[in-house]
Amino acid sequence: RHRGSRPGSCRLSPGAPGRASQGKFTFADGLEYAAERWDYCDGYDRRFYSEIRSGLRAAGISQLTNLDPPRKIPAGCYDCGDGFYNPETRVVSDYELKFLRNADDEEHEWIIRTCRKAEDRASGQKPGP
Repeated sequence: RHRGSRPGSCRLSPGAPGRASQGKFTFADGLEYAAERWDYCDGYDRRFYSEIRSGLRAAGISQLTNLDPPRKIPAGCYDCGDGFYNPETRVVSDYELKFLRNADDEEHEWIIRTCRKAEDRASGQKPGP
């Protein structure tokens, strides 16, 4: 799953909608899908696509998401790739905070286990070493 880009990916392909055919699939950030020899996010190379294109930063200056600087996540919420997820209401909203969907149990568990959460620090509290 490529979750490093905003929605808006396009499929460039002739043929019937919803059916596999010739052509290519390009994500909104420019990453082109390859059915064979797909090297992106293969378990060995953990770089974001933007890091593959632009290079890594110096040691100690980590990039947290494909988008840098990363989006500010509302308090108590998670960034689930196509919007923000509020675990209290189980609602996913787009990045402009408009309703997208209600999360089922499976999506809820995946988001809680996998996605980046808003920082829980109290205001004025400095990050640890």
